[in-house]
Amino acid sequence: MKVTSKPGPLMAPLPTVMVSCGDMENSNILTIAWTGIINSDPPMTYISVQPKRYSYEIIKKSGEFVINVTTEELVKAMDYCGVKSGRDVDKFKELGLHKEKAEQLAVPMIAESPVNLECKVIETKELGSHVMFMAEIVAVHVDDRYVDEKGAYDFGAMKFVAFNHGKYYRMGTKPLGFFGYSIMKPKTAKRKRREAHEARNKKK
Repeated sequence: MKVTSKPGPLMAPLPTVMVSCGDMENSNILTIAWTGIINSDPPMTYISVQPKRYSYEIIKKSGEFVINVTTEELVKAMDYCGVKSGRDVDKFKELGLHKEKAEQLAVPMIAESPVNLECKVIETKELGSHVMFMAEIVAVHVDDRYVDEKGAYDFGAMKFVAFNHGKYYRMGTKPLGFFGYSIMKPKTAKRKRREAHEARNKKK
């Protein structure tokens, strides 16, 4: 039996990211859980921001932002950026985070984040409580510590986190499967698992 509740944003878990905006001199970081991928070619993402947020006007004016993927080590900083306003505090300075120059935008990236997505707004849509900034991902940066000799990303080692009904959770570090494994021949699936295991052992 299932319990029926009133309509609400009960999609879980969700990615939690730190979004930087502004420029290298004057910048801010806000925490966003309403985000995701909306297109693959060209690569597009979105963030939904309440107009009362300090960063809203910054992003609206510049048309740029950077999505900085959050790790277990950054959870406390991420939470801080969600409850403190950039009107009152310099979050980079307060949290000891370092600005890293982006490739195509004036917006600083967070150096401590292992994955940074440079985003240019292409459309804005007012939805009600939030305004959605739809953006093209114009550059992606991944910490080379998490890239193997074949160019594959070790996402498990990054210790990503997710947001679930008011709480933050560390995501599992071992994959449960891989794309297409449900229809793959047993011999091929076994080889894929062995290769993944060997790659993880090399990282240790």
